Amino acid sequence: EMKLRNYSRNTISSYIGAVRGLYNFFKKSPRLLQTEDLKKYLLYLQDQGKSSQSISLAANAINFLYSQIYKRNGFLKFRHPKRSKKLPVVLNKKKIKNIFSQTDNLKHKILLSLSYGSGLRVSEAINMRVQDLDLIEKTVTIRQGKGKKDRISVLPESLINDLTMLAAGKSGGDYVFFSERGGHITAETAQKVFQNCLKKSGVKKPATFHSLRHSFATHLLENGVDVRYVQELLGHQNIRTTQIYTHVTNPGFRKIKSPL
Repeated sequence: EMKLRNYSRNTISSYIGAVRGLYNFFKKSPRLLQTEDLKKYLLYLQDQGKSSQSISLAANAINFLYSQIYKRNGFLKFRHPKRSKKLPVVLNKKKIKNIFSQTDNLKHKILLSLSYGSGLRVSEAINMRVQDLDLIEKTVTIRQGKGKKDRISVLPESLINDLTMLAAGKSGGDYVFFSERGGHITAETAQKVFQNCLKKSGVKKPATFHSLRHSFATHLLENGVDVRYVQELLGHQNIRTTQIYTHVTNPGFRKIKSPL
């Protein structure tokens, strides 16, 4: 049903995992569960210290299962728990340069650099094809990103020579970040490349691959780029999602001196 509705692979995998968790908790078909059972399960996730995002995902999966698959009469959808308002982990330019310098593998270095320089999610980076790079106009097309939307972002001029070398001999439909086993490198590999470089760099922040995207947005705002342009480059549907970066980069705070 989710495939017919063109849900992304990640959403399908997440929903199936959530329903599997529901089954494993009660050891019986979810079709036999009542509303109180479902509440008990969501409270269990809360007691386990799961994040509001994880509980929200489980609630979404349950809502889909009972309203769209079982079509249970009178089923009232669960409201999503409030999302925690954590500030994104942002790395300054010096730390990013340090992290990138920790690998001699050209493909890995370009992967990290392009993800930061164009504001890519890990899935968007690994699925990038040669035909999506416009080395003359210095733009990159992200196809079927989150929400199945295409968008255009900036392509760093400093990467053009390296990307030209990486793409040499490939056809337009080939992956930029190919795997020796065929296809593209996996998200797990990309995450591991970043974590290895982070560890070697000595940077102590709890950063992930996605921190490169956070840093891209924050540094654009610091450079004076209008938040509406940043929204377009990131592919955010709602500008409120983009505005979280204004809390990280507020220049007014930097001018305030502690009374101590």
